[in-house]
Parts: sequence; C-alpha cells; structure tokens
Amino acid sequence: MEKFNHTVTKFILVGFTRDPGMQLVLFALFLMVYSVTVVGNITLIVIICTGSRLHTAMYFFIGNLSFLDLWYSTVYTPKIMVTCISEDKSISFAGCVTQFFFSGGLAYTECYLLVAMAYDRYMAISKPLLYAQVMTPRVCVGLVAASYLGAFGISGIVTHETFTMSFCGDGVIDDFFCDLPPLLKLACEVKASYQIFLYFVLASNVLTPIVLILASYLFIIVAILKIRSTQGRLKAFSTCSSHLISVTLYFGSILYIYYRPKSSYSLQRDKFVSLFYTVIFPMLNPMIYSLRNKDVKETVRKLLKMAAS
Repeated sequence: MEKFNHTVTKFILVGFTRDPGMQLVLFALFLMVYSVTVVGNITLIVIICTGSRLHTAMYFFIGNLSFLDLWYSTVYTPKIMVTCISEDKSISFAGCVTQFFFSGGLAYTECYLLVAMAYDRYMAISKPLLYAQVMTPRVCVGLVAASYLGAFGISGIVTHETFTMSFCGDGVIDDFFCDLPPLLKLACEVKASYQIFLYFVLASNVLTPIVLILASYLFIIVAILKIRSTQGRLKAFSTCSSHLISVTLYFGSILYIYYRPKSSYSLQRDKFVSLFYTVIFPMLNPMIYSLRNKDVKETVRKLLKMAAS
C-alpha cells in the first residue's frame, strides 16, 4: 500500500467562531444535541428489541438506522465540543484520516440502508403476498451487512486516494471536521484522474441510491393507487411517510454540499449545511420514526405499564 505523502503533520479546525463566549454557548448546544441523540437512538433501539410486535423487517432496519446514527454523531460531535472549549483547535494527520474514513463509511452506509428500507416498503405494499417469503431475517441481515461492507470498502479507497495527495500551506481547515471540500482546497495539486474518480464514487454511492429509492416509490405509488378504499391508501402511505422524510432531509443536504457548481461553493455556508446531516439529522431520526408510528407508541405504553406494575 502506498505510504501517505503529506507536507503537514496536523490540521487546524476553524470551527464556527473564534469568539470565546459564543464558543461556550455552542458547546452547551452541541452537548444538549448529542445527549438527545444518544438517549433518543438508544431508547428506540431498546423499544424495538423489547417489543415483540416490532420484530419485523421494517423495524429491524429502523433499529439499525438508529445504531448507525448513534455512531455517526459520535464521529463528529465530541470533537466539535472539544474544539469549542479548548485553545488547541488542531487534529493530527492520523486523526483527520480516521475521521474522514469513518465519516465516508457511515455516510455511504446510511445511503445504502435507506435503499434497503425503500425496498422493504416496496415489497410490503407492492408484493404483500410475497413479503414474508422475501424479507426473511437472513435477507435483512445480509442487506445491512452488505451496506456496511460496501460502504467502508469504498470509504477506504477514497481515504487512501485523498490522503496520498500533498497538502500545502498552514493546514487550516475552514470547517468543523475533515471533510472533502476544505481538504481539496489545501491540496497542492488535484489531478484530473482523482476528480474523475470522485465523480464516479459520488455518482455510484449517492446518485444511484437516490435513483433506486425513486424507482421503489414509483412502484409503491402505482400499488397505492390500485387500492380502492381511501383509508387503505392512507394506511399504506403512512408506513412510508417517515422514510420519505428521512430520505428528503438526508439526501437533500448531501446533494446541496457535493453536487453544485464550483463557482457556488461557500465553505462558511456549507459548514452549516454539513452540520445538519452530521449532527442534527441523527438527533431527528428517532423522532421521525417514533412520533408518527402507532406500533412504537403502543409498545412504549405497554413498557411503561409493565414498569409501573
């Protein structure tokens, strides 16, 4: 394996502000968000594991999404909080490589997992008679395992190709984590072959999942329109609403960051959009999948009754 070729030993994360008072405010906000994220996702995982009526393919994927979001948030938020209260804003070269690798791996995994969830809803609504035969526990575990293996394999390649470039200047990253756009600004030279490689990776790991999800929902809409009763249509659509919200919020923010003309890039603006899918989104997912879900609410009520008795 080619050795990392770099001219800097560490990077400086600028973060959001240099004002000490505002940094303390941000630390408190990020601590609150991270606490809610951890409690919310762990709670949803426990509810799904303990509720017998939730032992289905759909909730298996939701539970894995919560586990992923818990891990996802941990890659970013603790480092952001340390940066807020510490005078040392640096991150070692190895630390930056590690954060970049896990950031990409978890992001791609979430893309694949959202595709698996769309496929699950497609089978449940469009092929209800075959659903139990197709979405077996073995298939569900296989889809999740493939999501992780494929995502982290791709992330490893991207990480290697990115950090074998030489970085010039003082190593200041105008962001709160080691993300691709600010790193490319520090590169001494970005080869055309590397840019083509990035376009291929982003297309195959972001655009392709979006196309697959859209195709799944096209078939779902056709199936819903065939349902004669209005109540039946609403019930079928309600099982997809939470997933649709997640897909729109997650992919919308990623597309905004990585699929715009270079002339419209603004690192100051983009870091706040990045904040949404790296820190805020993992906090929102448990709310999206629980507040609108009758089965989860019913399981919570049963667990509370058991705890009170």
